[in-house]
Amino acid sequence: MSQSTFTILLGGELSLTERLRDAIEDSRFIAADGGMRHAAALGITPELWVGDFDSTPDDLAGAFPDVPKQPYPAAKAATDGEIAVAEAIARGARRLILAGALGGERSDHALQHLLSAVSLAEEGFDLLLTSGKEEAVPLVAGTIELDLPKGCLFSVPGFSELRGLSIENARYPLVDFHLPFGSSRTISNVAEGKVRFSLRSGRAFVLARPYDLTGV
Repeated sequence: MSQSTFTILLGGELSLTERLRDAIEDSRFIAADGGMRHAAALGITPELWVGDFDSTPDDLAGAFPDVPKQPYPAAKAATDGEIAVAEAIARGARRLILAGALGGERSDHALQHLLSAVSLAEEGFDLLLTSGKEEAVPLVAGTIELDLPKGCLFSVPGFSELRGLSIENARYPLVDFHLPFGSSRTISNVAEGKVRFSLRSGRAFVLARPYDLTGV
């Protein structure tokens, strides 16, 4: 088991895809409130369960009686997901997989997961946000390479103005590109296999749909 990779179980949608199973292999697990519902489907038992438990039904609570709980009041200054991430970091996490971070009923939570992930990436953490069918990876100053299937759709939404953006091995490559804040220029690209992203300054994320091969 990797001592530095933690998967945080969140309350959004989660599909049990092969890419998801590969990503969480050898991970440690922490559940945030109702995100515990994904544990049985994944066949895992988290080492900690945190939250105010306002979205945890009684039958779910009874299904994991031996998992240590760390309760918080509903009137708190952080989301259950943020608390779970902090606990993982305190236990030595360097790579964080936020499972159930995308989609679901709470778009405010999904957006907050993306913003928090970008902030953590700037601190040097390695992050993946996933619903199983959709994946997001923060893009900050530097270079990353993502192993995407040929023909899969991806986008690069910016949280700020982007300078020096380069995208290699894609249908619509870019070289040292300046993307104004709010521009849709980097929405709907197609991977040609592993895609390399470089950024000189700015904050963004790569949002990919590995099982959507409509771009082939």
